[in-house]
Amino acid sequence: MRNSNRLRFSKTGRAKYISHLDLMRTFQRAFLRAGIEITHTEGFNPHAFVSIPLPLSVGFASQCEVLEFELRGGAELSEVPERMNAVLPEGIMVQKCYEAAKPVKALTYVNYIVTLEYENGAPFGAETAIRDLLSRESLVVIKKSKKAKSGQVEVDLIPLIAKFTVEGRRDTIALDLIIRAQNPGLNPELIVSAIREHCPEASPDYVAFHRKDVLDAQFQPWE
Repeated sequence: MRNSNRLRFSKTGRAKYISHLDLMRTFQRAFLRAGIEITHTEGFNPHAFVSIPLPLSVGFASQCEVLEFELRGGAELSEVPERMNAVLPEGIMVQKCYEAAKPVKALTYVNYIVTLEYENGAPFGAETAIRDLLSRESLVVIKKSKKAKSGQVEVDLIPLIAKFTVEGRRDTIALDLIIRAQNPGLNPELIVSAIREHCPEASPDYVAFHRKDVLDAQFQPWE
């Protein structure tokens, strides 16, 4: 998309349960309600053209979502956040609007905070067990794949994890992960699945996923 613009927005609270397609529709309607003219698709039933380069899984919260569009008129970039926030639903908030600087292919890593929660307190030794698991030279898991004839493929998680820290607290263990965003990307749910399989004593009762930042190959913010 030529001369593309980007919104950075957060998706928290009940809004984290909005699906990707519904989120796209929400923004299309919001641009219309805010009186902001953007490029539309061509054809019999044109609609506002918006794109989210890295869709977020349902149930995940985020403070760094990015939406691409092309501003045609009706507002300056600096006006867009306030006007969009006035019409967007609770839990979705535009932080800034800016000219796209880096191409989508430069989006290399995602920083996630994954919080493992335990009703009866974090098990003794769980923090160390998880740290040792993620420090292995190889950690192969099975994931579903529509492209494979069997419907499943093997994935080695270790090459897809660039950096990680593990911090244990009384009732939680927090994983600060920087993982591959695309080509191939890594869903942090696979890391939790690996913990459940290889460290059953560290299996959490609940898990919260929060996307903290999107980064380029040099671990700098992707914008």
